[in-house]
Amino acid sequence: MTTSTGQDRPGAELVTWLAALRTLSAEASAETDLPEVLCLVADTARTLLGFDFCGVLIPNTDRDRLLVQGWSGLSEEYVRRVNSDRAIRLDSGSPSSQAFHRGEPVAIRDVRVEPEFALWAGVARDQGYRAIVAVPLVAGTEVLGTLNGYYASVHTFTRYEIERLILLANHAAIAVTSARRLDELRTMTGSLREQRDALARSEQIHERLLAVTLRSGGIGGIAAALSDLIGRAVLIDDARQVELARAGDDIEFPSAAIRSGIPDDDSTATVVPVRDAEGAATGWLVANVRLGHEVAARIWFPGAVGALDALQVRAVEHASIVVSVELLREQTAAEVERRLRGELLADVLTGGASLSPQLLERAQRLGHDLTVAHVAIVATVTGPGEAALRRAWQRALAVVTQLASAFAPRPLVATHGGALVVLWPDTAAADEPPGVLVHRVMARVAPEITATVAVSDSQPAGGGESYRIAKGALDIALQAGRTGTVVTLDDLGIVGLLLQLDDPVKLTAFAGRTLGPLLDYDADHRTELMSTLRTYFACKQDRSATAAALVVHPNTVAQRLRRIEHLCAVDLADPGVTTQFSAALMVHDIAARR
Repeated sequence: MTTSTGQDRPGAELVTWLAALRTLSAEASAETDLPEVLCLVADTARTLLGFDFCGVLIPNTDRDRLLVQGWSGLSEEYVRRVNSDRAIRLDSGSPSSQAFHRGEPVAIRDVRVEPEFALWAGVARDQGYRAIVAVPLVAGTEVLGTLNGYYASVHTFTRYEIERLILLANHAAIAVTSARRLDELRTMTGSLREQRDALARSEQIHERLLAVTLRSGGIGGIAAALSDLIGRAVLIDDARQVELARAGDDIEFPSAAIRSGIPDDDSTATVVPVRDAEGAATGWLVANVRLGHEVAARIWFPGAVGALDALQVRAVEHASIVVSVELLREQTAAEVERRLRGELLADVLTGGASLSPQLLERAQRLGHDLTVAHVAIVATVTGPGEAALRRAWQRALAVVTQLASAFAPRPLVATHGGALVVLWPDTAAADEPPGVLVHRVMARVAPEITATVAVSDSQPAGGGESYRIAKGALDIALQAGRTGTVVTLDDLGIVGLLLQLDDPVKLTAFAGRTLGPLLDYDADHRTELMSTLRTYFACKQDRSATAAALVVHPNTVAQRLRRIEHLCAVDLADPGVTTQFSAALMVHDIAARR
């Protein structure tokens, strides 16, 4: 193969060169992609300088190797191998690496006898070249890559050949720089366009989800909209794994027990994969919905994080925000409703037997009919830990309120006097006694919480008297250690009858006549005759058991009992006296609670 020497027709060669360089510059300044420009550089070099093959090598993004990015005459297999298993590392002794680092041409007359070319000898033989020259592509102070020429036969490169290749390489470097800048500009423009479109789509997503809230679509509407946006079934539950809504395909979501085992994720990731105990992915994704620093709800849907595109992730982000807004709105509305019902209950309980028309009208607006007979239900919860107990009270009020909402006329539910109070109308028929229903839902609030419920008999319209009776029954039950159950007046026997007496003056007078001497003596001498007598009856008049309960000597108990008999002029062995004093103690306790 021969190359042009430039001595036969210099004018024609100059025209050819100028035309080729003009074409190269035009393509670099047009909308031609960078890989096409690099291939044009290789084609131009091969045409003008007579090489059998040409290649343009550019560093990879890690700048640790040179990759063939443009070529002319080289086979696809050669390019693939040089770019993979026969990689031209920048720290190697290849002619391309040396030219790149030195910034000057490197030529090899015969690659088969060059030791440092041994790694590429096989691919060179397969491609069919023996000689190679690599010239750096220099733009200013930056080396962009190398322009390589290959001959099929052994070839000694002259200074004139190399100078012409350098001249072409310099023009090619300018073209590559222009093409690269245009390529970067196109990429930036495309990225900005994508961001603009994503922002517009994101705004549409937000507006769609927000519109659900504005038209009072609730959590269910948000779930339906999100399911449509991400193309997956969606389940939303609260912090106690109570399902709030679901939408989309009818699939089996993880059970509440499994969902409760997912720890709160404090990471900034919006969507996280659900993993099992061994840390393996379960095929479910979850997004937390936060109110302040607490997780108020979670959004569940199937899939893997990588399967969601940016807009789907954005849809979940917006949905979590809108769900939090909806939860806050519901909480605010519920809080206002609780306050109104609490004020109503307080006025009812202090309004006497006859309620005013204004009070009845207020109740009617809230869905309550206080003109019918009611039973009063008074309940409390006990358990370890102040924080846990506070949450239990909040939850108990919520679940009993939800229970009451299913009946008409609606029972009035509120807190009063440190207890949860329900005025349950007789006309709100239920399959089970109301007290049992209330106790059941309260007992499920938390495993460590104990719920105790007391129920009055049906009382005429009003509520103050029935509340007083039920509250007294609850206090007596708690004092006796009867917790975690439903207490009725029948369960309390004579105490239940005494609670229904509506004359506290008579009760107090009866207790005063019987126990007055003991009360006065304890007050004057700071003794414990009353507590001794109460414990004595609680221990079935067993003096040894009484002493053990009071942590005193049996002789001390005997002395106190003799003192009681002396002060009251009675014989505690007399069954009639026992009945009288037992009743008096009950009346004293009941009267003290009125």
